[in-house]
Amino acid sequence: MDERQLRILRELGELGSVTAVAEALLVTPSAISQQLRLLQRAIAVPLTERQGRRLVLTDAGQALAGAAVEVETALARARHTVEEFVERPDGEVSVAAFHSAATAFFPLLLRALAGPGRPVPRLVDEDVPQEDFPRLTREYDIVLAHRLHHAPPWPDTVAATTLLREPLDVAMPAGHPLAAKRRVTPRDVAEEPWITVHDGFPVLAVIEAVAAAAGRRLHLAHRINEFAVVAEVVAAGGGIALMPRWTMRPHPALVLRPLSGVQARRHIDALYRPERTARSAVRTVLTELRHAARTIQHTDVTGGETSPEGVRGGA
Repeated sequence: MDERQLRILRELGELGSVTAVAEALLVTPSAISQQLRLLQRAIAVPLTERQGRRLVLTDAGQALAGAAVEVETALARARHTVEEFVERPDGEVSVAAFHSAATAFFPLLLRALAGPGRPVPRLVDEDVPQEDFPRLTREYDIVLAHRLHHAPPWPDTVAATTLLREPLDVAMPAGHPLAAKRRVTPRDVAEEPWITVHDGFPVLAVIEAVAAAAGRRLHLAHRINEFAVVAEVVAAGGGIALMPRWTMRPHPALVLRPLSGVQARRHIDALYRPERTARSAVRTVLTELRHAARTIQHTDVTGGETSPEGVRGGA
């Protein structure tokens, strides 16, 4: 049995005929009769009987019709509870992000959502291969994910809002000979030892493009995913690396130089299941993430304006 069938049974008890019920519910009498037959199949005793030309409720039917009132009341309360939950501006919203996005976005999001009547963020770091980001939307309301600029779009199972199209620059010690250049090419950097990410993470495809453009294999000296650790290894002379231009905290011992000749840019996208945005709190968090992205793009996380080229220099 379902809610519609119970409603029909209740209306039959009150209105006294299939025709009257059909008129009240704006359907045909045959549709009413069909639903009553389906309901009867689920009940072991007769619910209706004929009295002349009229179809009336049996004692069992009257008992079930009475219970139908309680069911409709409970469902109405449940719908009202859901509506209140959906429209609540201050509900909890879970946000997952890979590490460099978490570093840049989480503090801005917390500050923007501080105070009463605002969504309550539950923040989680998730550093996963690119293909695993969509699956995280089962666990979290919003997932900050990254993919390369020329990579295929995310699957249709998730909605995506692009927050940043962030350049990936070559990080090197401030005293490195290449630091004197305004831009570097694949041939410039082909002889250097590289610090790069593990297999399956987007930045590795740019490293492969650099090798292809230079016409030689690169020496991958270290495999480190966390950019904050990469920065320290570069500063210590462990090699050069690709680093995001806006979402990483500037390191005083490093400079970033744009890379010519290859597509070195990543998208930072907010992924979510479309039904999650029915909640007002989730929509508010998405809005604040877009505001944070504009702040990140135009002002680095230390509060200083980016240079005209958008490249941070070292001390």
